[in-house]
Amino acid sequence: MIYSNRRNFVKRSSLGITGSLLLPSIGFAMPSGEQYGVQLYTFRNEMAKDPKGTLEQIAALGIKKIESARSKAGLYYGLSPNEMKNTCDSLGMQLCSGHVALDKDFDDTMRQAVEAGQEYVICSSLPSKGQNIGNYKKVAEAFNKAGKACEKLGLKFGYHNHEYEFESDKGEVLYDVLMDNTDPDLVHMELDLGWVVIAGKDPLDYFKKYPERFPLWHLKDMNMHEKISTEFGKGGLDIATLLQHKSDSGIKHIFIEQEEYASTPMESMKHNMKFLKAL
Repeated sequence: MIYSNRRNFVKRSSLGITGSLLLPSIGFAMPSGEQYGVQLYTFRNEMAKDPKGTLEQIAALGIKKIESARSKAGLYYGLSPNEMKNTCDSLGMQLCSGHVALDKDFDDTMRQAVEAGQEYVICSSLPSKGQNIGNYKKVAEAFNKAGKACEKLGLKFGYHNHEYEFESDKGEVLYDVLMDNTDPDLVHMELDLGWVVIAGKDPLDYFKKYPERFPLWHLKDMNMHEKISTEFGKGGLDIATLLQHKSDSGIKHIFIEQEEYASTPMESMKHNMKFLKAL
């Protein structure tokens, strides 16, 4: 079944965009009041050692939104869902989302997400293997089912891409198969912009093809040669242009993520926040 977004009837003529995302861009004035979030995998080692202290340091940078990532210590780094919620609340931050697995424990995952006060639960990897159309249609069916289960609990289910979803089978891009076979009212995509560009695709093309299907972003600059993340402005992502067109994607939350660093995660995040403020 091919799904179309029932909330989008009008053709978005403003999406006639030219230019490459691999070229740097400057001079875009950010709207006032922009609130950026962070994916806590950026601080994975620090969160494992001292989750509350690390959240305090993140809050001091002006970060207002948090997306968690499951760890060896659980979904919230050894904290209970309620402790995680209360810690974020006390620091003026919102736990908006969390990366999870779609597995046998998904019912408990949803229960914890409700207790933590999250809006989204984001599947961070495919629940079954197979780089072919058949598996991606199977995954889409599982995602629609998970989306219905989350909706009943007041949650929103989504998926976070990597690079491999943009491989092709029988002439079809597998990510597009996933998009075409998931219900946009049940499956909310989190687009990792860095991995899209590394895969040789243009995020703006996806905003045009699937308008308002991407309410969450991972904003991640990438070293195009080494295919690893880097500080903003040092890689191949045209961050300014993407931000200019964020409404075309249906954006609600932007989470900064960085997995490799010039020095430390905290210093990299300071650089990234300074970069965004200067746009």
